[in-house]
Amino acid sequence: MAPTQVTGAHGDHQGGDGAPAEGYQRALGGRQVQMIAIGGAIGVGLFMGAGANIARAGTSIIAMYALAGVVIFFIMRALGELLLYRPVTGSFAEYAREFLGPFFGYATGWTYWLLWIVTGMAELTAAAIYVHYWFPGVPQWVSALAFLVVLFGVNLISVRTFGEVEFWFSMIKVTAIMGMIVIGLGVLTLGFSAAGESATPGNLWAHGGFFPNGIGSSLMTLQGVMFAYVAVELVGVTAGESQNPEKTLPKAINTLPWRIVLFYVGSLAVILAVVRWTEFSAGESPFVHAFSRIGIPLAAGIVNFVVLTAALSSCNSGMYSTGRMLRDLATNAEAPKALGRLNARRTPAAGITLSASLMGIGVVLNYVVPEKAFFYVTSVATVCAIWTWGMILVSHISYRRAVVAGRLPASSFPAPGGSSFSWAALAFLSFVTVLTAIDEDARVSLYVGILWAVVLGAGWLVRGRSAQRTGQPSRQVEPAP
Repeated sequence: MAPTQVTGAHGDHQGGDGAPAEGYQRALGGRQVQMIAIGGAIGVGLFMGAGANIARAGTSIIAMYALAGVVIFFIMRALGELLLYRPVTGSFAEYAREFLGPFFGYATGWTYWLLWIVTGMAELTAAAIYVHYWFPGVPQWVSALAFLVVLFGVNLISVRTFGEVEFWFSMIKVTAIMGMIVIGLGVLTLGFSAAGESATPGNLWAHGGFFPNGIGSSLMTLQGVMFAYVAVELVGVTAGESQNPEKTLPKAINTLPWRIVLFYVGSLAVILAVVRWTEFSAGESPFVHAFSRIGIPLAAGIVNFVVLTAALSSCNSGMYSTGRMLRDLATNAEAPKALGRLNARRTPAAGITLSASLMGIGVVLNYVVPEKAFFYVTSVATVCAIWTWGMILVSHISYRRAVVAGRLPASSFPAPGGSSFSWAALAFLSFVTVLTAIDEDARVSLYVGILWAVVLGAGWLVRGRSAQRTGQPSRQVEPAP
C-alpha cells in the first residue's frame, strides 16, 4: 500500500487509496452539488408553510421572505469563507469546535442533528398531507411511514445514489416552479382561465394594503419564514463528499440571491397577483390552491405532486445530513463510537439508522395530532436553525479576527465586508428569537430549546466523566498554521 499523503492543514486529507481521511467517498459531482443547493432553497416551508404566513401577513409576506433571504445570503457567504478555509463534512460543528471550543462544537453538532430530525418530521407530515389530496381515505401516518422507509433505503445505498435522487427531486421542483411563474404571468397578461377576471397586479396592494394586518403582524411571521430557508446551509455538509469543493461551493453559494428572488419573491408575487391573499389559509399549499382557482385541468394535481417531491427531497437531505453529523460527533467522542462507523459503501449507516428511527416520531405525531403536527415540528426546527446559523456567524467572526491578526491563512472565498455582515445577521437572528418569545403559539419552541440545552449540558458532563475514567480525551481540532 502506498504511504498516506496529507494535503493542507485540515482540508482534503488523502489516504493511500485516494479516499478522504474522513472516510467518505467524493462522489458528489458539480451538477449534483449545484442542484442540491438550488433544491435547498425550495422546500416545504415555501410550498406548505407560506399558506399560514400569507393569511397572517397578507401580501407583505413577499417583503418578509426577501428580508430573510438577504440575511440568509450573509450567513451563506460567512459559511462559504469557512468552507474554503477548511472543507469538512461536519462543517458547522467543526468550525464551532475550532473557534469557540469543544463544548460549542458538541452542542452545534447535536443541535443540527435535532434540526434535521424535526425537519424530517415536518416533511413527512407535509408529504402525508399531500397524499391526502388524492387519497383522503389513507391515514396520514400510513403515508408518512411508507415514505420514511423508502428514503431510509436510498440513503443506505451510497452517497452517489443520494446525490442522484436529490438531483432529480430538485430538478422537478425547479422546473415546476418556473412553470408556475410562467403560467401565472400568462394569466395576468392574457387573462385566460377561471382566475383571469380577478387576476391583476393590483391584488398586491388592494384588500387592506400591502400591510393589511399591520407591520407588527407581518414581522411576527419571520419565525415561520426563516423555517422556509432551512436546508440552504446543507451545501456545507456536502463539502467532504464533493469532487471539487473549491469550484462547486462558491458557485453554489453565489447563485443563492437569484434563487431567492426567483423561487420565493417571484413565485409568491405571481400567485398573490393571480389570487387575492384573503383566499389563502393555513393547512394548505398556496400553490395548489392558486392552480385550483386557475382551473387548468390536472394543474392542481401536478402542483400537488411537485410539492410532494419537495417534502421528500428535504426529508432525504435530512437523513443525509444527520448521519454525517452523528459521525463527526462520534469521531470527537461526543457520540457513541458505533455511530462513527461506515458501511461497505462508505455511508454512515448506523447514524442514518438512528436518525430515521427517531424521524418515526413524526409518524406517531401524524397519528396522534395530525392537524397540529406540522406547526409543532417547524417551530422547534426554526429554533435549532437559529442556533446553527448563529454558530456559523460567530465562528466566522472569530476566524476573521484570526486572519487579520495573521494567525490563520485567508480563505480563497472571503465574505464581502469582512465580518460586518455577520454581525448584522446575528442581530437579525436575535430579533427573530425575541419575536418567537412574544408569539404565544411559537413560544413552545423556546421551551423545547431550554429543555434541549439542559439535555446537552447533562450529556457534556457525562461525556467528561467518561473521558476521565477511560483516559481518552476527544479528538481536538488544531487551527491551520
